[in-house]
Amino acid sequence: MKARKIIKTPNVMAWVLVALLPGLAGMTFYLGLGVVWNLFWLSAFCLATEVLVVALKNGSLATANLRAPLHNNLGDGTTLLAAWLIAICLPPYVSIQILAVAALASIGLAKHAYGGLGNNIFNPAMVGYAVILLSFPQALAAWPALEGVENLGADTLSGATYLSEFRYRDAMTVDEFLLNSPQVLHQQIIAGLFLLGGLGLIYLRIISWRIPLALLITVGLLASVTYDQGSTQSMGSAWFHWTTGGTIAAAFFVATDPVTHPSRHSHQVIFAVSIGILLFVIRTQGNLPDGIAFAILLANCATPLLNRIHRQRESRHV
Repeated sequence: MKARKIIKTPNVMAWVLVALLPGLAGMTFYLGLGVVWNLFWLSAFCLATEVLVVALKNGSLATANLRAPLHNNLGDGTTLLAAWLIAICLPPYVSIQILAVAALASIGLAKHAYGGLGNNIFNPAMVGYAVILLSFPQALAAWPALEGVENLGADTLSGATYLSEFRYRDAMTVDEFLLNSPQVLHQQIIAGLFLLGGLGLIYLRIISWRIPLALLITVGLLASVTYDQGSTQSMGSAWFHWTTGGTIAAAFFVATDPVTHPSRHSHQVIFAVSIGILLFVIRTQGNLPDGIAFAILLANCATPLLNRIHRQRESRHV
């Protein structure tokens, strides 16, 4: 059998963006054109921030002086990818000011403050999202109202807010909650579309299967161990945690960032397991409804140490 050709940069980022399209299409179908609004403005702000930072680094706004640096920084597609990854975390029609803050935090702080691509410790998209989530929690809880949720006493349920309502559902069993939450099917379809894109990236060998699989297995095992068949105190089944709150998208598109995950295969599994544990603990025990961004950022802290251990082991064998 003929081996598949391994796709290399800069085409890698283009394929990742293509793989995100099914999930983004699903979000747009169910949540409306506000998803496209976020995508457009985040892309514009992230690209503008990149241009501004590159110009400041070069000390000149002259086009001739910026042409090569901008080609190197914008041509790889990572800036656009950061914008898209932030967009899939947000409710529709986030204000322009908040989106600008997310772009500045993602590109200006998380990426270039550490020396640019390849030197950043933290995932830029998750930094941008975490900054606005902590700074503007009410704005990011404004998900569109859906029919059939009146019995829950809520008018904005989806994504992270959906998880919040599940956790604070009072005396409702899991089945009762799901029966009164028609958007659960929408969540599952969107998760399936992101899964489709993620599997495509694995097939093309753009990402490794280790991190998504280890992360999803960890979340699934923790959910299964703590699941009590759906009582009023239940924290949700494995299926529930896989298909809500962007778990699938994070596993395939965020945790697999090659700059911020460890190099060694065994360390990648450790990295993914730590994200799964942190995600589940924050989601079920913390004050925030979902912990994806914080779980990934905390796991990013261990990446330099794991890479250093890997380099030391490699040097011993030279």
